[in-house]
Amino acid sequence: MPRNLKEEVVFTAIMAGLMVLVMTSYNVALAQGFSNGLVMAILSGYPLGLGVAIILDLLVVGPIAKGLAFKYIINDYMRKRTVLIGITISVLMVLGMVTCMSLFGIAVEGKLAGGHVLATYGHTWIFNLIVALPLQLIIVGPIARAVLGKMQQATAETEAAARTEED
Repeated sequence: MPRNLKEEVVFTAIMAGLMVLVMTSYNVALAQGFSNGLVMAILSGYPLGLGVAIILDLLVVGPIAKGLAFKYIINDYMRKRTVLIGITISVLMVLGMVTCMSLFGIAVEGKLAGGHVLATYGHTWIFNLIVALPLQLIIVGPIARAVLGKMQQATAETEAAARTEED
């Protein structure tokens, strides 16, 4: 877990950046198939999706997911196993982000004006969850945590070297 603002920014950038890239690619491919304009459609939708995802992650979904996890789910047994804390928060984050970003996606596509909004949203939510949850738990989460671990290790080594020089 990030311990300071710099680590939080890097962790969120990696996590949101990769998740939005893959999920944007997935949703664009579902909507229009593998056509000539696929890459341009992905690249044109990516910046707005990334901005919305980062704002939701930092200001809405992240605080709610962490609050729920630590208040209701994570018990004394889990506190001793930081991996379980990370998985719990990741699952809650995916549920929250899929809920919000699916709504964002159908709003951007203009599907909110149709007569079957709830059915469209439910379909979009399920299809996004099916991809986002394993993507987060198996690929993106481990990559982001590995980078964060390297950052924290480098920081610890720098602090240890600074303490050694002081002595």
